Amino acid sequence: MGLVLGSGLGAVSERITEFQDLPYSQIPGLPQSSIEGHGGFLRAGTLGGQSVLALCGRVHLYEGYTAAEACLPVRILYELGVRTLVLTNAAGALNPLFSAGTLMCVTDHINFSGQSPLTGPNAEEWGPRFPDLSRVWCPRLVALASAQARRLGLVLERGVYIQVAGPNLETPAETRAYRQFGADAIGMSTATEAIAATHMGMRLLGVSCLTNKNLPDCMAETSHQEVLDMASRAAQDMAQLLEAVAQVLPGLDESADMA
Repeated sequence: MGLVLGSGLGAVSERITEFQDLPYSQIPGLPQSSIEGHGGFLRAGTLGGQSVLALCGRVHLYEGYTAAEACLPVRILYELGVRTLVLTNAAGALNPLFSAGTLMCVTDHINFSGQSPLTGPNAEEWGPRFPDLSRVWCPRLVALASAQARRLGLVLERGVYIQVAGPNLETPAETRAYRQFGADAIGMSTATEAIAATHMGMRLLGVSCLTNKNLPDCMAETSHQEVLDMASRAAQDMAQLLEAVAQVLPGLDESADMA
């Protein structure tokens, strides 16, 4: 299983045992993150009895990278044997029924970043020129995560995630427009990574930590530090959920084989 850990979600990596770390700076050609809250290392170990490779920190389009460069770490996980990938992020809640400090399972996404990791020549060894995106987020993994959240007594919403380029936060008018698009949560990552992963045939689960509420008619000012603080507080719930998912993931694989 592979993990991509977003802003302020270091508590998830702390649940990984028997681990070894490799700094991104020691991986030739890997883009380096300059953003606070992103660890900057690859951790190999065990989570819930499952072997995992965790990207602790990611890079973003707003740092000046192309989508293809930002998704290179996901490509590396694939080449290392990962076929089930969990993408996490800190996100703002657009759905007025969702509360800050809770988690949301991604059921679909909108790539509003203006970029695609598939731009340019296609690497046939990774996937087709025109990959189908009708089922990016694995419904069986969504159901599995939902069941584990209920067992643990955690709130796990379901919704559509929209990626914007950033780094600025949204205006009230933009917030209203994104909600009208059908988005429930907003952030500056994940959708492009999901495209790259789907291109290679990886099975995906997405979990957002909802750090603030974006209500266009009563917008409250926020900051990156406030987002990190809220993500850190909710990260323990995220860690608990992902550990539980890892514990039962082999059973999901076995049932798929039997089917």
